[in-house]
Amino acid sequence: MSTPYPFTAIVGQDDLRLGLLLNAVSPAVGGVLVRGEKGTAKSTAVRALAALMPEVSVVPGCRFSCDPVSPDPACPDGPHADAAGVSRAARTVELPVGASEDRLVGALDIERALSEGVKAFEPGLLADAHRGILYVDEVNLLHDHLVDLLLDAAAMGASYVEREGVSVRHAARFLLVGTMNPEEGELRPQLLDRFGLTVEVAASRDTDERVEVVRRRLAYDDDPEGFAARWAEEETALRERIAGARALLPRVVLGDGVLRQIAATCAAFEVDGMRADIVMARTATALAAWAGREEVTADDVRQAALLALPHRRRRNPFDAPGLDEDKLDQTLDEAAGDEGQGHDDDPDPGPDGGGDGGGGGGGVPPQADGDRTPPQGSQGDDTPSQAPDSAPDAPGRSAGAEQQPVAAAEPFRTKMLSVPGLGEGAAGRRSRARTAHGRTTGAVRPQGALTKLHLSATVQAAAPHQRARGRSGRGLVVRRDDLRQATREGREGNLVLFVVDASGSMAARQRMSAVKGAVLSLLLDAYQRRDKVGLVTFRGKEAEVALPPTSSVDAAASRLESLPTGGRTPLAAGLLKAHDVLRVERLRDPSRRPLLVVVTDGRATGGPEPVALAGRAARLHQAEGTASVVVDCESGYVRLGLAGELARELGGTAVTLDELRADSIAGLVKDVTAAGRAA
Repeated sequence: MSTPYPFTAIVGQDDLRLGLLLNAVSPAVGGVLVRGEKGTAKSTAVRALAALMPEVSVVPGCRFSCDPVSPDPACPDGPHADAAGVSRAARTVELPVGASEDRLVGALDIERALSEGVKAFEPGLLADAHRGILYVDEVNLLHDHLVDLLLDAAAMGASYVEREGVSVRHAARFLLVGTMNPEEGELRPQLLDRFGLTVEVAASRDTDERVEVVRRRLAYDDDPEGFAARWAEEETALRERIAGARALLPRVVLGDGVLRQIAATCAAFEVDGMRADIVMARTATALAAWAGREEVTADDVRQAALLALPHRRRRNPFDAPGLDEDKLDQTLDEAAGDEGQGHDDDPDPGPDGGGDGGGGGGGVPPQADGDRTPPQGSQGDDTPSQAPDSAPDAPGRSAGAEQQPVAAAEPFRTKMLSVPGLGEGAAGRRSRARTAHGRTTGAVRPQGALTKLHLSATVQAAAPHQRARGRSGRGLVVRRDDLRQATREGREGNLVLFVVDASGSMAARQRMSAVKGAVLSLLLDAYQRRDKVGLVTFRGKEAEVALPPTSSVDAAASRLESLPTGGRTPLAAGLLKAHDVLRVERLRDPSRRPLLVVVTDGRATGGPEPVALAGRAARLHQAEGTASVVVDCESGYVRLGLAGELARELGGTAVTLDELRADSIAGLVKDVTAAGRAA
């Protein structure tokens, strides 16, 4: 086994080290999510933590790490009556992003279970991680079905493996540690909330610190064992401090005043549920024990809030995590004042709260604490007016100068857009596909290991051969050739490529605000449906790839926010650029089907025969069978219907901005009319 990099040799990254150490002191804190750019020692720190964890006592020979003092009565390797324990180091088990379901939860031998009635079970990674650390690198890229299994195990402290009525259960309590690069996409809110703490890491900009990082890393690479030996004394001291903090932890007092500060902080920052309050209380207690104190202080509560709340304040994937520290200090002061003065002294406090007078006062609205975008509905308040909205399509505007970016209108719930047919792409929530999870649609002979048994098809295959196999009694004689794999239909994620018209004809403030709001809504829908997204814009004389296909919907929203407008409308260039992007993506990920979303009023200007050229570019997409939707942004009483003509050239459909809304009256009328015709 290779020698791990010493934890105490990590330079800087104070929040990262503190978050990990607090979980070592109190595993009940609930794990830690480490967010940051690549190359910032995230994985190095997590792997180094295992060497500091206290040893665990286990039942000899138990594959599920049962505690000899209180063994799991349902352990598949049990019962463990009066077993003498042996000590071993706590494990750090790594879950690969591409792991299978059976690798995570374990596999049951279906053939032996049916023919012999034997529960032959091979444990998975959850069993290995019991009473240790489960580490998921790039946790934001983990497939949905694995996320669901992790959520179940984290919530129940146990893992269940079921195959057609045959089930195995074992304990699975572990410290969940995940690392991720936010540029590659965000986590599902359910899994995000399961991490007790979160820390943000970034590379130091201090020259001396960066030099020291390089010096230590080169020394470790040259002689790992010698380097570790030089840090052995510091590692031993840190290990002893963790053990001392663990011993002190049960004696730490969490007073009513401190508990009120915790509750007031969670309420002030409007976090969902009560898990945040509990995690903050456990974190503050661990901080006190780590400092060698038997009483939690307000400083512990403040530090606990900075670690436990930022990731719980995200309302959608476009919100930046973080806390307004001025608001945090004010909330803690007010809660401390309420505790000291009682609740009836000042039934109607003014905006200054406890008179603290700093940090901007007490009347700060919620949007002042770190939101990136300006308040919705105020698009005209933050940038100077460019032109009156009453003449958005004036002749001089299509070729006018570049306009300043405008804020997006408020997002809304969109209609379901999907790719027709049946795909075989990555699991998601948009288009129909053959997947490992979903409703059963048939049965086939298994190719390789059997994972999803189709019971009735297996019985039908085995039934005709029972007499020839000498069956006697009630049991069914099943052979390998009789087994049938269930085929299932679920949903897949797609590549949603946005082609956005940013030309002068779209530059009217109200129109572009509505267009950005619509694209933002579609991006939010893509995030919820686990799609990859890309963004192509066209204006002036050319088109550009504003964002190559990525899983980071947040990055797409950021590009959209700063999108300028103005100039001519090179529609053909935008469609050709999209064609190039899709061609490359088909080579990279052939199983992921694309959905082209063109956001335009359909006009094409600039160059010779711009309309005919745009039509030829559109027919390229149609010839390759690319599913497409044109979002018609044309406004005003006189409509030319150019977007509808573009949709016909693409072989797709056209929807207006109003029809794009899931609750639009126009869309409802269309659905009702279509249903009436079908009847």
